[in-house]
Amino acid sequence: MQKMTQERMRQFVTEGTRTGHLATVREDGRPHVAPIWFVVDGDDIVFTSWHESVKVRNLLRTGYASMSVDDPHDPYAFVVVEGPVTVDRDPASSRHWATENGRRYMGDHRAEEFGRRNGVEGEWVFRLTPSRWAGVDDMTG
Repeated sequence: MQKMTQERMRQFVTEGTRTGHLATVREDGRPHVAPIWFVVDGDDIVFTSWHESVKVRNLLRTGYASMSVDDPHDPYAFVVVEGPVTVDRDPASSRHWATENGRRYMGDHRAEEFGRRNGVEGEWVFRLTPSRWAGVDDMTG
């Protein structure tokens, strides 16, 4: 097992098409975890979500989240980030970031299609600015 450096953690979360698992807290204190597609922009984790979802209600109330990203194959690895989250309700921003998410997860040939379908009024953009990072490589080593 090897603790990741900051540089390695940033590389890890941007490799391939790993899905993030976003953790928020419901109003009654129960945890809520949802899979998300995301991209990294500067220091921020950027994702979109429908404005009526459970995670959005939680984010608007608390302004904070944690996210894990893992490699589920031997030798296994993971990164966990946490920090404040901001929201951008602008449909033009939503279309841009939905397109970038589509590019990462569906490829260049389907990015615009995904952006058109998901970058709409009511699909908001969120930025998680990590205040804490933790990561481990080679968990079976």
